[in-house]
Amino acid sequence: MAPPILKLDDILLTFGGAPLLNGASLQVEPGDRICLVGRNGSGKSTLMKIAAGLVEAQSGEVFRHPSATIRYLEQAPDFGSYTTVQAYAESGLGPGDDPYRVTYLLEHLGLTGEEEPSRLSGGEARRAALARVMAPEPDILMLDEPTNHLDLPTIEWLEDELRKTRSALVVISHDRRFLEKVSNATVWLDRGTSRRLSRGFGHFEAWRDQVLEEEEIEQHKLGKAIEREEHWMRYGVTARRKRNMRRVGELQAMRADYRGHKGPQGSVQASVAEGRESGKLVVEAENITKTYDKPIVAPFSIRVHRGDRIGLVGPNGAGKTTLLKMLTGQLKPDAGWIKLGTNLEIATLDQKREDLDPEDTLSHYLTDGRGETLLVNGEQRHVAGYMKDFLFQPEQIRTPIKNLSGGERARLMLARMLAKPSNLLILDEPTNDLDIETLDLLQEIVAGYNGTVILVSHDRDFLDRTVTSTIAPADPDAPDGRWIEYAGGYTDMLTQRKGVADEKRKAEKTKADTAPAAALSSSEPAKAKGKLSFKQKFALENLPKEIAKTEADIAKHDQAMADPNLFIKDPKAFAKLAEQAAALREKQAKMEEEWLELEMLREELEN
Repeated sequence: MAPPILKLDDILLTFGGAPLLNGASLQVEPGDRICLVGRNGSGKSTLMKIAAGLVEAQSGEVFRHPSATIRYLEQAPDFGSYTTVQAYAESGLGPGDDPYRVTYLLEHLGLTGEEEPSRLSGGEARRAALARVMAPEPDILMLDEPTNHLDLPTIEWLEDELRKTRSALVVISHDRRFLEKVSNATVWLDRGTSRRLSRGFGHFEAWRDQVLEEEEIEQHKLGKAIEREEHWMRYGVTARRKRNMRRVGELQAMRADYRGHKGPQGSVQASVAEGRESGKLVVEAENITKTYDKPIVAPFSIRVHRGDRIGLVGPNGAGKTTLLKMLTGQLKPDAGWIKLGTNLEIATLDQKREDLDPEDTLSHYLTDGRGETLLVNGEQRHVAGYMKDFLFQPEQIRTPIKNLSGGERARLMLARMLAKPSNLLILDEPTNDLDIETLDLLQEIVAGYNGTVILVSHDRDFLDRTVTSTIAPADPDAPDGRWIEYAGGYTDMLTQRKGVADEKRKAEKTKADTAPAAALSSSEPAKAKGKLSFKQKFALENLPKEIAKTEADIAKHDQAMADPNLFIKDPKAFAKLAEQAAALREKQAKMEEEWLELEMLREELEN
């Protein structure tokens, strides 16, 4: 086993109240790919900053190999006085590092290097910061929420790049799929201390549940042992005084351990306040378009029915938010028309946090300034009790929003949205800054919602677990305004795209290989005789029947997949139906093409 290049042991850090870190440890060896997980506020970012040398622990051992290089990606990068992104990224290079790495990374991250840091969007700032810390290829690369504000193509590129890097990794992220792909070890930070699992994130949740279950059993056993000792103290036969005093001491120690046990942080307790039932047809759009400097939405048509859960995916700048605003009536199309259904009550979660006033208090924000209570599902509730459902403490009722962490702000906006009666949820990047446990709750809310959901997300796991259909650019590599709706989640969309692409390539190859032979065997003899062959006549007469039968089969598959509960109850059955429907559509296209060629040949011969 290689010696560690970084070791933190028995770290203690407190900010005046209960310790944030109390006995936490972290060890990094060459080749490690560690994901650092834990609830919001558990101290993950703080422990990473201690490891990077940016924060000093109050006690504990910190060892960094003298020759080891460390780079740390913070959540909010500081661009200082740098005038260009290129200059900022190159400032992270050390002596002997290759400057071309900066150019290579910026190019693959979609930046030229000439951008002014002060004018960068959130996604562009994250890309620039990634280029700066990855360019030197350090011994240890520490990434705090690297996928926030990144689109799916960039996230997938980053996964491949991190798998190839020689650097040891320590990563904090809420993106399950990302963590599963880049990690080979997991450090769980919980109640101030840490536990390590020598396996990747894919095995973490089952292990965590087992640890908590064993802890609960041990706590139950301790309670029973205290009951037995207390019974002995009251009714047991009096032994020697010295022995009795020892047992009294042991009993007091057990009571102290039992009272001092701090259980795991609770989960968010929330449900959506559902409004009255909307009309069956929620949104109908016909040939809508939108153009700015380039086409954002080419003619696009869709019908959204009550109970649908639709996900929008695509690269940054492809027009996801524009399309979302058009479908909800916030933005008029350049052409085409949009009709919204009846009885719509819309609740929105905006990724840009635009309605957050930093000086506003939690209480004022949740109640809209209407006192100390709010109405939730028809029940009048005190704001402090409602805040507690979302893991806020009663003393935070007057806390300004500017003092909250990113995760706390996300929970606050979620709390306000869920309190509003609705039958249509509009979620724009709802998973940003949420911890995994809160993500699980949001997933359950979306999957079990009786109304309709339209959401934009770059979280592949969240999409796969929640949506019934996915809208994506027709050409993800060069979005040109054309959008296609696919049945199922993100993985289903990729499968359908791959199937269509494979069939297209196969058909083109077959056509190219058989064209000369077909020309000799069918067309020329037919022309020579002045009529179609028996085989061609048979195909010309029977292909329309086969096409009609295939259309009926496709309609049956589409009707089965239209059930909003099928994907949740039996995702394998849904995926099989989607695969069969794609194959039937390809079969239909081939038969239509064959019939058209034969019909043209018939007309040519008759003339």
